[in-house]
Amino acid sequence: MTESLTHADSIHIAADPAAVYNTVSDVTRTGEWSPICRECWWDDDAGPRSGAWFTGRNVTADREWQTRSRVVTAEPGREFSWSVGPGRVLWTYLIAPGEGGTRLTETWEFTAEGQAFFVEKYGDAAADQIAEREAAARSGIPETLAAIKRVIERG
Repeated sequence: MTESLTHADSIHIAADPAAVYNTVSDVTRTGEWSPICRECWWDDDAGPRSGAWFTGRNVTADREWQTRSRVVTAEPGREFSWSVGPGRVLWTYLIAPGEGGTRLTETWEFTAEGQAFFVEKYGDAAADQIAEREAAARSGIPETLAAIKRVIERG
């Protein structure tokens, strides 16, 4: 695997960029909108700043697991991103002012390093596992964005 796999989608939210950023950068609320991640917590009460670490608990019908992630970018009102592994998957929220609110874009990048890890971990089943993760991102991102919109707009 030499290329990253990526997917992105956007939604309009009737709130200002600061409110959107404050919501998505509070990883302790992720369970309110993620279809897979049930909860996250800051390691050592770090909070949303570049270099901070957090742990997430994920659940699907087939399994449950935890990941550690490191915040890559924490620019209030603009961008919040983190790397799972780190270096295996990069998740980003891009926040931009839009007419009457904010355009929130969520991006997913399954890096070449992450795919190589899957080859090492899953062997001959790696391609199926990678395809499963890509399908989850493609279906999960719009679901996540819609849920974030509901959370923010209901106040």
